[in-house]
Amino acid sequence: MVSRRGFIKAGGLALFGIGLGGIPAFVAEAAASVKKQELYKKKKVLVCIFQRGAMDGLMAVTPFTDTFLQAARPTLFMSAAKSSSNKPLIDLDGKFGLHPSMNAFEPLFREKRLAIVHGIGSPNNTRSHFDAQDYMESGTPFNKGTASGWLDRAIGLLGHDAVSPFQGVSLTSAMPRSFYGDNPSVAISNLQDFAIQMRGNPNGANLAARSFEDLYDQTSSSLLKQTGKESFDAVKMLQKTDVKNYQPANNAVYPNTALGTALKQIAQLVKMDVGMEVAFAESGGWDTHFNQGTENGIFARNVADLSGSIVAFWTDLGTYQDDVTLMTMTEFGRTVHQNGTGGTDHGRASCNFILGNDVNGGIVHGDIKPLAVENLEDGRDLAVTTDFRSVFSEVADKHLKINNDQILFPDWKGGKIGVMRT
Repeated sequence: MVSRRGFIKAGGLALFGIGLGGIPAFVAEAAASVKKQELYKKKKVLVCIFQRGAMDGLMAVTPFTDTFLQAARPTLFMSAAKSSSNKPLIDLDGKFGLHPSMNAFEPLFREKRLAIVHGIGSPNNTRSHFDAQDYMESGTPFNKGTASGWLDRAIGLLGHDAVSPFQGVSLTSAMPRSFYGDNPSVAISNLQDFAIQMRGNPNGANLAARSFEDLYDQTSSSLLKQTGKESFDAVKMLQKTDVKNYQPANNAVYPNTALGTALKQIAQLVKMDVGMEVAFAESGGWDTHFNQGTENGIFARNVADLSGSIVAFWTDLGTYQDDVTLMTMTEFGRTVHQNGTGGTDHGRASCNFILGNDVNGGIVHGDIKPLAVENLEDGRDLAVTTDFRSVFSEVADKHLKINNDQILFPDWKGGKIGVMRT
């Protein structure tokens, strides 16, 4: 059962989608207490992108001087030598090379706005996509029974008395595990049709499928006064915006992909100042067991979409960049050795990307030893040397000013790695 606070802020608006009668007095009181100036106040925003399927971090950011990796990947290894290929790796620091299809990232790395953490992963060594994603999104890698997600807990720790119904927004068709819990969040599959799924149901069932515009029009003026017109004003702002004809700023060009579309809509929400503080999007297709490719192929297309979408988003933000930090994540990495079908299998550590003006960028953080068999986890995988909670907690703490790791990540007592500027 959701708490009273969760019902008001997470499920309150969904109430109008399933019937207007019998609204509890405390719902009306809580909604009426939302102050407009706080609802529309410009806030810091954390944007998270989950790369589902397990990205090969060793191909995204390659330790190209490692001869063991070269031997383990006779057809997948890529070099930074300009004579080796039409598209060599982008040499970042003499040791690590960025995949050429991620060339959009290079200027941000050089400007020290983009940081990379290598060897990041979960202490739980499961190679099940479902379990690993569940553990990472709940933030409790050894507890399957955790009811809430880490982003839901982050929203709760922000400690605001009056919040927008759009404090947490996922640009996905279903509510991600990261947002499960009692705090306010919505899943919006597409702003153009504004098909919304309100969270508050652990199974992610649709509680409100009708548009807020319809709900607003069919609701009596007396009820609006009772339930808090400010909340409906925020909804109407989204509904009235010409989403379809939105023009990104600064000549930003988003890829015509699911991720590009999601980030474009997140940029719109950031600029509309509707009180969003945590946003979520996802990218699929990272389970590259077959024909992974090198400078061309499945992996190259995926990383081009990821980097191109993120850079378009960052460019589009313009003057809002100081308010936004973006972080990627993936459930685990791939094996060091390529398999017999030109791909890689489920492994352990991967890498992630953190972008923002308060990021300690221009550095590949983390500790990767030479990929000799004695340094590999289980004799086959890049070892996890950075617990994902070290990075997630540091980014949330520094950017959102959250300082309660015991609640954010229960049972974790690790330290930070310096990915954010002090």
